[in-house]
Amino acid sequence: MQRVAAFKQWFADSFPFDPNLLKEISSEPIPNHLKRWWYAIGGTPLYLFVIQATTGIILTFYYVPDPAEAYNSVMHITTQVRFGWFLRSIHKWSAHLMVMAVMLHVIRVFFTAAYRKPRELNWMFGVGLLMVTLGFGFTGYSLIYEQISYWAAVVGTNVAEATPLVGGLLADFIRGGPEVGDNTLTRFFVLHIGVLPTVMVLLLAMHVVQIRLHGVTHLRHEGEDTPSVELSVRVSAPVSPVRPQGGEAAAVQEEERVKEESYPFFPDHFYTELIVGLSLTFLLTILALIYPAHMGDPANPLVTPEHIKPEWFFYATFRWLKLTSFQVGVVGTMVFLGILLFWPFIDRALVRRWPGRDVSFWLGVIGFLGFLIFTVWEAMV
Repeated sequence: MQRVAAFKQWFADSFPFDPNLLKEISSEPIPNHLKRWWYAIGGTPLYLFVIQATTGIILTFYYVPDPAEAYNSVMHITTQVRFGWFLRSIHKWSAHLMVMAVMLHVIRVFFTAAYRKPRELNWMFGVGLLMVTLGFGFTGYSLIYEQISYWAAVVGTNVAEATPLVGGLLADFIRGGPEVGDNTLTRFFVLHIGVLPTVMVLLLAMHVVQIRLHGVTHLRHEGEDTPSVELSVRVSAPVSPVRPQGGEAAAVQEEERVKEESYPFFPDHFYTELIVGLSLTFLLTILALIYPAHMGDPANPLVTPEHIKPEWFFYATFRWLKLTSFQVGVVGTMVFLGILLFWPFIDRALVRRWPGRDVSFWLGVIGFLGFLIFTVWEAMV
Protein backbone atom coordinates (compact mmCIF):
# COMPACT_ATOMS: atom_id res chain seq x y z
CA MET A 1 0.00 0.00 0.00
CA GLN A 2 2.87 2.33 0.77
CA ARG A 3 4.31 1.71 -2.70
CA VAL A 4 0.93 2.44 -4.30
CA ALA A 5 0.60 5.65 -2.28
CA ALA A 6 4.14 6.64 -3.19
CA PHE A 7 3.44 5.99 -6.87
CA LYS A 8 0.25 8.09 -6.74
CA GLN A 9 2.15 10.92 -5.08
CA TRP A 10 4.94 10.69 -7.66
CA PHE A 11 2.46 10.72 -10.53
CA ALA A 12 0.58 13.69 -9.02
CA ASP A 13 3.85 15.60 -8.70
CA SER A 14 4.98 14.68 -12.22
CA PHE A 15 1.59 15.33 -13.84
CA PRO A 16 -0.12 18.10 -11.82
CA PHE A 17 -3.45 17.88 -13.61
CA ASP A 18 -6.46 19.48 -11.95
CA PRO A 19 -9.50 17.12 -12.20
CA ASN A 20 -11.78 20.11 -11.68
CA LEU A 21 -10.66 21.42 -15.08
CA LEU A 22 -11.97 18.28 -16.80
CA LYS A 23 -15.18 18.54 -14.78
CA GLU A 24 -15.60 22.16 -15.84
CA ILE A 25 -15.11 21.31 -19.52
CA SER A 26 -17.48 18.34 -19.38
CA SER A 27 -20.21 20.41 -17.71
CA GLU A 28 -20.17 23.18 -20.31
CA PRO A 29 -23.73 23.99 -21.48
CA ILE A 30 -24.48 23.11 -25.10
CA PRO A 31 -27.32 24.98 -26.91
CA ASN A 32 -30.35 22.79 -27.55
CA HIS A 33 -30.18 23.22 -31.32
CA LEU A 34 -26.90 21.24 -31.34
CA LYS A 35 -28.95 18.11 -30.68
CA ARG A 36 -29.50 18.19 -34.44
CA TRP A 37 -26.58 16.73 -36.38
CA TRP A 38 -26.79 19.53 -38.94
CA TYR A 39 -25.69 22.07 -36.33
CA ALA A 40 -23.09 19.80 -34.70
CA ILE A 41 -21.56 18.62 -37.97
CA GLY A 42 -18.13 20.04 -37.07
CA GLY A 43 -17.26 16.90 -35.10
CA THR A 44 -17.90 14.64 -38.11
CA PRO A 45 -14.87 15.66 -40.23
CA LEU A 46 -12.69 15.52 -37.09
CA TYR A 47 -13.67 11.88 -36.55
CA LEU A 48 -13.10 11.11 -40.23
CA PHE A 49 -9.68 12.81 -40.07
CA VAL A 50 -8.70 10.42 -37.27
CA ILE A 51 -9.80 7.49 -39.47
CA GLN A 52 -7.80 8.96 -42.35
CA ALA A 53 -4.68 9.35 -40.23
CA THR A 54 -4.93 5.83 -38.78
CA THR A 55 -5.48 4.02 -42.08
CA GLY A 56 -3.00 6.30 -43.87
CA ILE A 57 -0.20 5.44 -41.45
CA ILE A 58 -0.84 1.72 -41.99
CA LEU A 59 -0.90 2.12 -45.79
CA THR A 60 2.36 4.08 -45.68
CA PHE A 61 4.20 0.95 -44.51
CA TYR A 62 3.44 -0.68 -47.87
CA TYR A 63 3.35 2.24 -50.30
CA VAL A 64 6.45 3.05 -52.39
CA PRO A 65 6.54 6.73 -53.52
CA ASP A 66 8.46 6.03 -56.72
CA PRO A 67 6.97 6.27 -60.24
CA ALA A 68 8.36 2.84 -61.14
CA GLU A 69 6.85 1.16 -58.06
CA ALA A 70 3.93 3.29 -56.89
CA TYR A 71 1.25 1.58 -58.97
CA ASN A 72 2.60 -1.90 -58.19
CA SER A 73 2.72 -1.11 -54.45
CA VAL A 74 -0.92 -0.01 -54.48
CA MET A 75 -1.81 -3.15 -56.43
CA HIS A 76 0.10 -5.19 -53.83
CA ILE A 77 -1.89 -3.53 -51.03
CA THR A 78 -5.14 -4.17 -52.85
CA THR A 79 -4.56 -7.81 -53.83
CA GLN A 80 -1.81 -9.28 -51.60
CA VAL A 81 -1.72 -7.58 -48.19
CA ARG A 82 -4.15 -9.16 -45.74
CA PHE A 83 -7.18 -6.85 -45.47
CA GLY A 84 -5.23 -4.33 -47.53
CA TRP A 85 -8.18 -3.83 -49.87
CA PHE A 86 -10.38 -3.10 -46.85
CA LEU A 87 -7.99 -0.55 -45.34
CA ARG A 88 -7.56 1.17 -48.69
CA SER A 89 -11.33 1.26 -49.20
CA ILE A 90 -11.90 2.71 -45.71
CA HIS A 91 -9.22 5.32 -46.42
CA LYS A 92 -10.83 6.20 -49.75
CA TRP A 93 -14.42 6.47 -48.50
CA SER A 94 -13.50 8.35 -45.33
CA ALA A 95 -11.70 10.87 -47.57
CA HIS A 96 -14.84 11.36 -49.67
CA LEU A 97 -17.06 11.68 -46.61
CA MET A 98 -14.61 14.08 -44.97
CA VAL A 99 -14.68 16.41 -47.98
CA MET A 100 -18.48 16.26 -47.98
CA ALA A 101 -18.69 16.87 -44.21
CA VAL A 102 -16.35 19.89 -44.33
CA MET A 103 -18.34 21.35 -47.23
CA LEU A 104 -21.62 20.85 -45.37
CA HIS A 105 -20.12 22.42 -42.25
CA VAL A 106 -19.03 25.50 -44.20
CA ILE A 107 -22.50 25.72 -45.79
CA ARG A 108 -24.17 25.43 -42.38
CA VAL A 109 -21.98 28.17 -40.89
CA PHE A 110 -22.65 30.39 -43.89
CA PHE A 111 -26.43 30.08 -43.88
CA THR A 112 -26.68 30.55 -40.10
CA ALA A 113 -24.38 33.61 -40.36
CA ALA A 114 -22.13 32.17 -37.65
CA TYR A 115 -19.13 33.79 -39.37
CA ARG A 116 -20.09 37.26 -38.18
CA LYS A 117 -18.36 39.33 -35.52
CA PRO A 118 -16.50 38.16 -33.50
CA ARG A 119 -16.03 34.91 -35.46
CA GLU A 120 -14.48 36.27 -38.66
CA LEU A 121 -11.09 34.73 -37.93
CA ASN A 122 -12.61 31.35 -37.13
CA TRP A 123 -14.42 31.39 -40.49
CA MET A 124 -11.06 31.96 -42.18
CA PHE A 125 -9.59 29.01 -40.28
CA GLY A 126 -12.55 26.92 -41.46
CA VAL A 127 -12.01 27.91 -45.10
CA GLY A 128 -8.35 27.03 -44.64
CA LEU A 129 -9.39 23.59 -43.37
CA LEU A 130 -11.57 23.16 -46.46
CA MET A 131 -8.62 24.02 -48.74
CA VAL A 132 -6.33 21.60 -46.90
CA THR A 133 -8.97 18.86 -47.13
CA LEU A 134 -9.21 19.38 -50.88
CA GLY A 135 -5.40 19.28 -51.02
CA PHE A 136 -5.53 15.88 -49.29
CA GLY A 137 -7.96 14.67 -51.95
CA PHE A 138 -5.84 15.93 -54.84
CA THR A 139 -2.49 14.58 -53.63
CA GLY A 140 -3.94 11.28 -52.41
CA TYR A 141 -5.67 10.64 -55.74
CA SER A 142 -2.41 11.28 -57.59
CA LEU A 143 -0.40 8.87 -55.42
CA ILE A 144 -2.21 5.86 -56.91
CA TYR A 145 -0.38 6.63 -60.18
CA GLU A 146 -3.15 5.33 -62.40
CA GLN A 147 -3.61 6.67 -65.90
CA ILE A 148 -6.51 8.93 -64.93
CA SER A 149 -4.96 10.11 -61.64
CA TYR A 150 -1.64 10.86 -63.38
CA TRP A 151 -3.26 13.07 -66.01
CA ALA A 152 -5.45 14.68 -63.36
CA ALA A 153 -2.17 15.65 -61.66
CA VAL A 154 -0.95 17.09 -64.96
CA VAL A 155 -4.09 19.23 -65.25
CA GLY A 156 -3.82 20.26 -61.59
CA THR A 157 -0.22 21.41 -61.93
CA ASN A 158 -1.11 23.24 -65.15
CA VAL A 159 -3.78 25.09 -63.17
CA ALA A 160 -1.12 26.08 -60.64
CA GLU A 161 1.12 27.26 -63.49
CA ALA A 162 -1.64 29.53 -64.78
CA THR A 163 -1.73 31.40 -61.46
CA PRO A 164 -0.86 35.07 -62.08
CA LEU A 165 2.58 36.31 -61.02
CA VAL A 166 3.76 33.22 -59.10
CA GLY A 167 2.37 30.47 -61.35
CA GLY A 168 5.69 29.37 -62.84
CA LEU A 169 7.48 29.15 -59.50
CA LEU A 170 4.50 27.42 -57.86
CA ALA A 171 4.17 24.81 -60.60
CA ASP A 172 7.92 24.08 -60.66
CA PHE A 173 7.89 23.65 -56.90
CA ILE A 174 4.94 21.22 -56.97
CA ARG A 175 6.23 19.24 -59.95
CA GLY A 176 9.88 19.35 -58.98
CA GLY A 177 10.70 20.47 -62.52
CA PRO A 178 9.17 21.80 -65.74
CA GLU A 179 6.77 18.85 -66.08
CA VAL A 180 5.22 16.04 -64.07
CA GLY A 181 7.97 13.47 -63.54
CA ASP A 182 9.87 11.41 -60.99
CA ASN A 183 10.12 14.25 -58.46
CA THR A 184 6.41 15.05 -58.62
CA LEU A 185 5.24 11.86 -56.96
CA THR A 186 7.76 12.24 -54.16
CA ARG A 187 6.63 15.80 -53.50
CA PHE A 188 2.97 14.80 -53.53
CA PHE A 189 3.82 12.05 -51.03
CA VAL A 190 5.59 14.51 -48.72
CA LEU A 191 2.68 16.94 -48.99
CA HIS A 192 0.13 14.20 -48.33
CA ILE A 193 1.74 12.58 -45.27
CA GLY A 194 3.77 15.47 -43.84
CA VAL A 195 2.95 19.04 -44.81
CA LEU A 196 -0.85 18.85 -45.12
CA PRO A 197 -1.40 16.87 -41.86
CA THR A 198 0.77 19.39 -40.00
CA VAL A 199 -1.17 22.34 -41.41
CA MET A 200 -4.45 20.52 -40.71
CA VAL A 201 -3.56 19.94 -37.04
CA LEU A 202 -2.46 23.57 -36.58
CA LEU A 203 -5.65 24.92 -38.17
CA LEU A 204 -7.78 22.52 -36.13
CA ALA A 205 -6.05 23.67 -32.93
CA MET A 206 -6.68 27.34 -33.76
CA HIS A 207 -10.26 26.53 -34.78
CA VAL A 208 -10.97 24.81 -31.46
CA VAL A 209 -9.27 27.61 -29.49
CA GLN A 210 -11.49 30.15 -31.21
CA ILE A 211 -14.57 28.11 -30.32
CA ARG A 212 -13.42 27.93 -26.71
CA LEU A 213 -12.76 31.68 -26.58
CA HIS A 214 -16.06 32.76 -28.14
CA GLY A 215 -18.24 29.95 -26.83
CA VAL A 216 -20.61 27.68 -28.72
CA THR A 217 -22.90 29.54 -31.10
CA HIS A 218 -26.50 29.97 -30.03
CA LEU A 219 -29.26 30.57 -32.55
CA ARG A 220 -31.34 33.67 -31.98
CA HIS A 221 -34.98 33.77 -32.99
CA GLU A 222 -36.94 36.54 -34.59
CA GLY A 223 -38.02 39.13 -32.08
CA GLU A 224 -34.84 39.01 -30.00
CA ASP A 225 -32.48 41.95 -29.94
CA THR A 226 -29.71 41.63 -32.52
CA PRO A 227 -27.00 44.04 -33.61
CA SER A 228 -27.82 46.05 -36.70
CA VAL A 229 -25.10 44.27 -38.70
CA GLU A 230 -26.74 40.85 -38.26
CA LEU A 231 -29.77 39.13 -39.77
CA SER A 232 -32.70 38.74 -37.41
CA VAL A 233 -33.38 35.05 -38.04
CA ARG A 234 -30.14 33.42 -39.11
CA VAL A 235 -27.70 35.09 -36.73
CA SER A 236 -25.65 33.19 -34.17
CA ALA A 237 -24.31 34.55 -30.89
CA PRO A 238 -22.23 32.97 -28.11
CA VAL A 239 -23.62 31.45 -24.95
CA SER A 240 -21.61 33.66 -22.64
CA PRO A 241 -20.34 32.31 -19.31
CA VAL A 242 -20.03 35.89 -17.96
CA ARG A 243 -22.73 36.97 -15.55
CA PRO A 244 -24.76 39.97 -16.73
CA GLN A 245 -24.88 43.24 -14.89
CA GLY A 246 -27.86 43.89 -12.64
CA GLY A 247 -27.13 42.07 -9.39
CA GLU A 248 -27.57 38.52 -8.13
CA ALA A 249 -31.18 38.23 -9.31
CA ALA A 250 -30.21 38.99 -12.90
CA ALA A 251 -27.38 36.46 -12.65
CA VAL A 252 -29.77 33.76 -11.40
CA GLN A 253 -32.21 34.53 -14.21
CA GLU A 254 -29.41 34.28 -16.75
CA GLU A 255 -28.29 30.91 -15.36
CA GLU A 256 -31.88 29.61 -15.51
CA ARG A 257 -32.22 30.82 -19.10
CA VAL A 258 -29.01 29.04 -20.09
CA LYS A 259 -30.22 25.82 -18.43
CA GLU A 260 -33.53 25.99 -20.28
CA GLU A 261 -31.88 26.63 -23.64
CA SER A 262 -29.00 24.17 -23.26
CA TYR A 263 -28.01 20.70 -22.10
CA PRO A 264 -24.79 19.35 -20.53
CA PHE A 265 -21.82 18.31 -22.66
CA PHE A 266 -21.41 15.09 -20.69
CA PRO A 267 -23.06 12.71 -21.00
CA ASP A 268 -25.72 14.06 -23.42
CA HIS A 269 -23.60 15.64 -26.16
CA PHE A 270 -20.79 13.13 -25.67
CA TYR A 271 -23.17 10.25 -26.34
CA THR A 272 -24.55 12.06 -29.38
CA GLU A 273 -21.06 12.36 -30.86
CA LEU A 274 -20.36 8.73 -29.94
CA ILE A 275 -23.50 7.59 -31.79
CA VAL A 276 -22.49 9.69 -34.82
CA GLY A 277 -19.02 8.11 -34.75
CA LEU A 278 -20.41 4.58 -34.56
CA SER A 279 -22.86 5.34 -37.38
CA LEU A 280 -20.04 6.65 -39.55
CA THR A 281 -17.97 3.54 -38.80
CA PHE A 282 -20.89 1.37 -39.88
CA LEU A 283 -21.41 3.43 -43.05
CA LEU A 284 -17.71 3.27 -43.96
CA THR A 285 -17.71 -0.49 -43.47
CA ILE A 286 -20.75 -0.94 -45.73
CA LEU A 287 -19.26 1.29 -48.44
CA ALA A 288 -15.92 -0.53 -48.27
CA LEU A 289 -17.63 -3.91 -48.62
CA ILE A 290 -20.06 -2.98 -51.39
CA TYR A 291 -17.87 -0.51 -53.30
CA PRO A 292 -14.22 -1.45 -52.59
CA ALA A 293 -11.44 0.65 -54.04
CA HIS A 294 -10.42 -0.59 -57.47
CA MET A 295 -7.39 -0.19 -59.71
CA GLY A 296 -7.35 1.39 -63.16
CA ASP A 297 -4.67 1.18 -65.82
CA PRO A 298 -1.13 2.17 -64.81
CA ALA A 299 0.03 5.69 -65.63
CA ASN A 300 1.42 6.22 -69.13
CA PRO A 301 2.89 9.71 -69.69
CA LEU A 302 3.05 9.04 -73.45
CA VAL A 303 -0.67 8.37 -73.92
CA THR A 304 -3.26 11.05 -73.13
CA PRO A 305 -6.60 9.45 -72.17
CA GLU A 306 -9.65 10.48 -74.14
CA HIS A 307 -11.50 11.62 -71.02
CA ILE A 308 -9.76 13.04 -67.94
CA LYS A 309 -11.81 13.10 -64.76
CA PRO A 310 -10.84 14.56 -61.37
CA GLU A 311 -12.49 13.51 -58.13
CA TRP A 312 -16.12 14.61 -57.73
CA PHE A 313 -15.30 17.54 -55.45
CA PHE A 314 -13.36 19.16 -58.32
CA TYR A 315 -16.11 18.62 -60.89
CA ALA A 316 -17.48 22.17 -60.60
CA THR A 317 -14.01 23.71 -61.06
CA PHE A 318 -13.26 21.35 -63.96
CA ARG A 319 -16.51 22.31 -65.70
CA TRP A 320 -15.78 26.00 -65.12
CA LEU A 321 -12.34 25.60 -66.73
CA LYS A 322 -13.95 23.92 -69.75
CA LEU A 323 -16.46 26.74 -70.21
CA THR A 324 -13.85 29.51 -70.14
CA SER A 325 -10.33 30.02 -71.36
CA PHE A 326 -7.82 28.36 -69.10
CA GLN A 327 -6.34 31.61 -67.79
CA VAL A 328 -9.76 33.17 -67.13
CA GLY A 329 -10.94 29.97 -65.45
CA VAL A 330 -7.96 29.88 -63.08
CA VAL A 331 -8.25 33.58 -62.20
CA GLY A 332 -12.00 33.19 -61.66
CA THR A 333 -11.43 30.25 -59.33
CA MET A 334 -8.87 32.22 -57.33
CA VAL A 335 -11.24 35.19 -57.07
CA PHE A 336 -13.97 32.87 -55.77
CA LEU A 337 -11.62 31.43 -53.13
CA GLY A 338 -10.58 34.93 -52.10
CA ILE A 339 -14.22 35.99 -51.74
CA LEU A 340 -14.95 32.86 -49.70
CA LEU A 341 -11.97 33.49 -47.40
CA PHE A 342 -12.80 37.14 -46.71
CA TRP A 343 -16.58 36.74 -46.84
CA PRO A 344 -17.28 38.00 -43.27
CA PHE A 345 -15.89 41.41 -44.20
CA ILE A 346 -17.70 41.47 -47.56
CA ASP A 347 -20.91 40.50 -45.75
CA ARG A 348 -20.44 43.39 -43.34
CA ALA A 349 -20.28 45.83 -46.25
CA LEU A 350 -23.38 44.28 -47.86
CA VAL A 351 -25.39 44.55 -44.64
CA ARG A 352 -24.43 48.20 -44.26
CA ARG A 353 -25.35 48.92 -47.86
CA TRP A 354 -28.65 46.96 -47.88
CA PRO A 355 -29.74 46.45 -44.25
CA GLY A 356 -32.49 43.92 -43.62
CA ARG A 357 -32.58 42.55 -47.19
CA ASP A 358 -30.71 39.25 -46.64
CA VAL A 359 -28.42 39.93 -49.61
CA SER A 360 -25.74 37.58 -48.26
CA PHE A 361 -28.24 34.76 -47.87
CA TRP A 362 -29.47 34.98 -51.47
CA LEU A 363 -25.95 35.32 -52.84
CA GLY A 364 -25.14 32.14 -50.93
CA VAL A 365 -28.14 30.39 -52.50
CA ILE A 366 -27.00 31.44 -55.97
CA GLY A 367 -23.43 30.31 -55.28
CA PHE A 368 -24.53 26.93 -53.93
CA LEU A 369 -26.89 26.29 -56.84
CA GLY A 370 -24.12 27.22 -59.29
CA PHE A 371 -21.72 24.78 -57.63
CA LEU A 372 -24.38 22.06 -57.63
CA ILE A 373 -25.31 22.60 -61.29
CA PHE A 374 -21.68 22.57 -62.45
CA THR A 375 -20.97 19.42 -60.40
CA VAL A 376 -23.96 17.50 -61.77
CA TRP A 377 -23.25 18.77 -65.29
CA GLU A 378 -19.68 17.46 -65.22
CA ALA A 379 -20.76 14.18 -63.62
CA MET A 380 -23.22 13.53 -66.47
CA VAL A 381 -20.66 14.16 -69.24
